[in-house]
Amino acid sequence: MRILVTGGAGFIGSHLIDRLMNQGHEVLCLDNFYTGHKRNILHWLDHPYFELIRHDITEPIRLEADQVYHLACPASPVHYQFNPVKTVKTNVVGTLNMLGLAKRVKARFLLASTSEVYGDPEVHPQTEDYHGNVNPIGIRSCYDEGKRVAETLAFDYHRQNDVDIRVARIFNTYGPRMLENDGRVVSNLVAQALKGIPLTVYGEGLQTRSFCYVSDLVEGLIRLMNGDYIGPVNLGNQDEYTILELATKVQNLIDPSAKLKFEPLPQDDPRRRRPDITRAKTLLNWEPTIPLDEGLKLTIADFQSRISASTPHSSVS
Repeated sequence: MRILVTGGAGFIGSHLIDRLMNQGHEVLCLDNFYTGHKRNILHWLDHPYFELIRHDITEPIRLEADQVYHLACPASPVHYQFNPVKTVKTNVVGTLNMLGLAKRVKARFLLASTSEVYGDPEVHPQTEDYHGNVNPIGIRSCYDEGKRVAETLAFDYHRQNDVDIRVARIFNTYGPRMLENDGRVVSNLVAQALKGIPLTVYGEGLQTRSFCYVSDLVEGLIRLMNGDYIGPVNLGNQDEYTILELATKVQNLIDPSAKLKFEPLPQDDPRRRRPDITRAKTLLNWEPTIPLDEGLKLTIADFQSRISASTPHSSVS
């Protein structure tokens, strides 16, 4: 098939492209390189079935494809709060443009939505029929309300124009190729520990998250795209850890003598988050397989090679 991946040079997008290319598809990668990076897809640039297009999806584009994986949007608070209006435009105008493209060429369209649509949830764990607790005027709302509108658009295009859609709600994902400076908790802690900086924990570190390794997530996205269920479907790991537990794991894997530094909690930071993945198990026969300790080791090795490569005469062994 001919498959379009928006945000394809990003963390999740590039791993998805690796899988699609290895399956023998023709892949179009669309990215404006706001948070994506050419190094993530460098190994495909000369491949006859791969095409890279530098484009911002807030501008329309005419392409032919059988499937569209719509992943383009900065996903970490540091990046999406840097230019919140642009984040909203990417989620709303960008999604409109991509749905229009899918409608025109009759492509199946998968929206990478997010667990952020649940806001600071009052229901735990979160099921897909929970409508969330989002602050529409908070500093995170450019992203979480933006994604809620993107879901609305997807379902309206489906109902009104018969576009074949799939909606995935992605929970915290981690792994190689995460940006070192993206402000998400795994990359923060790993980068700090490798650089010998105290590990930052917000609040008392008792807020919880669930961490899904990127190859597990990609498998879930592909199964959702190629299955018959529209969604929304939660894709994430059911194992729940406090941030303090995560910090301790990273500390033990990299430098047991590393110090922890406690900072005030950011505004609207969700206290608890864990997906109910009954739908994914039942309808996609999918669940994560890679335990946190194993995934962290792979992530640390990747960060280590990048940090040592960017540090002249580095002593990182």
